Amino acid sequence: MPESLDVDRLERAVKSVYRDVAEAPTEEYHFEMGRSLAKRLGYPVSDLDTIPEEALESFAGVGYHFDFAALEEGDDVLDLGSGSGTDVFVAAVHVGDTGSVTGLDMTNEQLAKARQLRDEAVIENVSFERGYIEDVPFDDGTFDVVLSNGVINLSPDKQQVFTEANRILTAGGRLAVSDIISEKLIPESIKNNEDLWAACIGGAEQIDRYTALIEETGFEVGDVRDNTQYEFRSEQAASACQKYGVKSISLGAHR
Repeated sequence: MPESLDVDRLERAVKSVYRDVAEAPTEEYHFEMGRSLAKRLGYPVSDLDTIPEEALESFAGVGYHFDFAALEEGDDVLDLGSGSGTDVFVAAVHVGDTGSVTGLDMTNEQLAKARQLRDEAVIENVSFERGYIEDVPFDDGTFDVVLSNGVINLSPDKQQVFTEANRILTAGGRLAVSDIISEKLIPESIKNNEDLWAACIGGAEQIDRYTALIEETGFEVGDVRDNTQYEFRSEQAASACQKYGVKSISLGAHR
């Protein structure tokens, strides 16, 4: 973690942006959102048709990784940074009544929306908990699969995130992630730009460092895929992406 980072300020910025994502999904952001994005990233229409429409309105993922997750009936799944619940609700379809899916998020407004949508749809194998992805409030070996979509880049301590993911997985458990990374080192001026950090750019780790952090915490990384369908919307974000090779990837790893 760079010593110059004002972690508290960046956290406030992230919470502010994703509160707005939950409450005002039709506003303009640095990034695209919604059902059309999910479909273009590779989510099957059959999955999207089964989940609450309002969750999809606030979908701000950056890739598709359910093929890497290889969810099975009866799996217990944790989604790190679950937002309004799109990936949680998709996972719930695949694990069935004998499985469970838990969403973890630090933003109260996202949690409130996700819980309301769950209750209205009467989805009984889903829960949403408040917490931080660097300090997961679950016991060792609780889950079979950990998911995360466009969230780990927002953490100032990514190694701790992967350490926690490894800890709460069962032996042989799977990690399936979509995230924003960079091909070049992001300068401190961008890392400390709270607007670009909350837009998933400032915290982007170089790809070789990103995969190394995963493996250092005990995972074996498998396939890594570029998500060429994903792009940022604002001119400021697009400029940073072009200059530093910021892009979306999906990957799978196992414990």
